[in-house]
Amino acid sequence: MSHFIETTIGNIAVFQKRSDSHQTPIIFLHGVYFDHHLWDKVTNSIQDRSIFLIDMPFHGLSKELTKEDWTLNDCAEMLLEVLDRLQTNKVIAVGHSWGSMTIVRAASKQPERFESVLLCNMPFREATKKQRLMFRLQHTMLTFRNFYTKQAAKALFGKTSLKKYPSLINDLERPMNLLSNSQIKKTDEAVIANADDAAELIRNLKVRAIALRGRDDYVPVPPTTETITVDGGHISPLEQPQEVLDAIKSLMN
Repeated sequence: MSHFIETTIGNIAVFQKRSDSHQTPIIFLHGVYFDHHLWDKVTNSIQDRSIFLIDMPFHGLSKELTKEDWTLNDCAEMLLEVLDRLQTNKVIAVGHSWGSMTIVRAASKQPERFESVLLCNMPFREATKKQRLMFRLQHTMLTFRNFYTKQAAKALFGKTSLKKYPSLINDLERPMNLLSNSQIKKTDEAVIANADDAAELIRNLKVRAIALRGRDDYVPVPPTTETITVDGGHISPLEQPQEVLDAIKSLMN
């Protein structure tokens, strides 16, 4: 079941799988270019508690935004507003990339709202001038969308993963086709190019946290955080869903 929740960023689509269980619910936040379906292979195996999944700003069904110059900090406020509207006092939060970056900032603001967090494939370093320049150059290729998507897939998925499961490109192409060129540019700027360094937030986090990254991932190991390394690149929920599920179960227990 899905519905929209009004936040300071705009109307955010939230999908629910309710359970009669009184155990702590789990909320899932996806990364750039994907939507809540990123977690399908993981959430299908969780039956004993309520699950909430968010379509992040511009992505999936979350198209009606009211704040133009939103930032990662706004995304953190958005998450807390969603929890308020869901009348959920405490959750286990699971994020991928952008989702993880959002969770860290929200948990730093209100740690009492989070029982524990799983931070998959989380970039946390401030982008360098070279990286910002690379994004601007890459955006000039958005006119050639098929080419851009294939290049993004090569950068995001591990080489072995793409060779073994070539259909992974389709898993990226479907949600990416829901994004306009301007939405891709705005998201990349807000989430990656203009993101503040979060290393200090991670060091001072007052919530139990586990990080998970791919062996060929471009993100480094977060400081002072138990980190699980799995095969693949940056899209662990699709490349290694069982390992992600195992990490979630360790937090559930």
